[in-house]
Amino acid sequence: MKYAAPDDEAEALPNRLGLSSLAAVQQAETEGFLLAEQHLLDELREDHLFDVAYILGIHRRALGHIYDFAGRYRTVNLSKGGFVFPAAHYLPQSMAQLEQELLLSLPHAWPDTAALVPDVARVHAELLFIHPFREGNGRTARVLANLMAYKNGSTSFQWEKLAEPEAFAAYVRAVQAAARLDYAPMQAVLMSVAPAGP
Repeated sequence: MKYAAPDDEAEALPNRLGLSSLAAVQQAETEGFLLAEQHLLDELREDHLFDVAYILGIHRRALGHIYDFAGRYRTVNLSKGGFVFPAAHYLPQSMAQLEQELLLSLPHAWPDTAALVPDVARVHAELLFIHPFREGNGRTARVLANLMAYKNGSTSFQWEKLAEPEAFAAYVRAVQAAARLDYAPMQAVLMSVAPAGP
């Protein structure tokens, strides 16, 4: 991740565990997200509301043991590969808009995966485009997508398929398309990694 803030992407961010190795920090982050997703899955109810507070909670549960900023909006501006994410100053407004326009209108269930994926694509693309956190945006968005699928009686999305360079490039382009309110690219990407059932 290339940050607009004066941090080297090859260096570990200051953390509560006192880790200086980037590999060790990444391992702790991965474990945190796995545990958070499992706990959230155990607590998931059919009437669960995926609002902004829930998204902040995913991030806090996954990274709270590592970072002081877990569960809080970033205070620095970020860019990646020349693409500039929305300014930190506008994050509360952007997230409130996401909640009002997308999250609060989500149904409690979808008839099938084909109906689920368009809603997941819109939420996923917008959340990645807004990029509300200093670290862990993609993983928070993927956990949320998985929980939407679990809530509908499906398994998780097959994110490992996006490890292929061509598939990942399409994923990045799909996030950028959200800036134009074009969710078709993300819908196509998510259909290619969609969970089985219900």
